[in-house]
Amino acid sequence: MTNHAHVLIVLNSSPGLVLREVAARVGITERAVQRILQDLEEGGFIRREKVGRRNQYEVLTDAPLRHPIEEHRNIGDLLRLING
Repeated sequence: MTNHAHVLIVLNSSPGLVLREVAARVGITERAVQRILQDLEEGGFIRREKVGRRNQYEVLTDAPLRHPIEEHRNIGDLLRLING
């Protein structure tokens, strides 16, 4: 799986994590997490909301997967497959 998918999985289970915690769980740098979050937000896969001094993330589970092989499925389908 890609780091983008790993970040989605982590945020879906813990939407209030700070970048440092997401990076540690995925095994990548904070800067990489920042780029991935920007990609995911621009792609319509997550929504970011400021809560106090922290960001809260919402994974938009109805967003379709982008690859032509999986485009008939959505983010929620992927998360259910991974999380059981």
